[in-house]
Amino acid sequence: MDFFSTPRGLLDGPPPFFIFFFVLILVLIVGTVLYGIFYSVSVWSANNASERLTVPCRVVAKRTQVSGGSGDSSAFTKYFATFEFEDGGRVELPLKGPQYGLLVEGDFGELTYQGTRFIDFVRMRKEEHS
Repeated sequence: MDFFSTPRGLLDGPPPFFIFFFVLILVLIVGTVLYGIFYSVSVWSANNASERLTVPCRVVAKRTQVSGGSGDSSAFTKYFATFEFEDGGRVELPLKGPQYGLLVEGDFGELTYQGTRFIDFVRMRKEEHS
């Protein structure tokens, strides 16, 4: 029997359900990776197409989101800050750890952001804000 010949009998080759699940899992993995790439590129493009804004605002809230960290895996922390504009509108933006550490709730300043991307926050004294 040739090693590369097609299976001929009922018990030759992998069962059909094995092939079905193998293909299904492969499609799910490839689909998830492609979705992640498409989503990341679309957010990046939308942020780049957005106008870069610098507006006076106040830091009204800070929060963290911790994931992982069970067993031997390390924890990953995401940092967020909510800024309130003079007209009452609010925006929550993701920050890096050092940027998060410099902000204090109640700070007044000028926020520079582009879409959902935090650029900078320059603190102002209350006398400068009034």
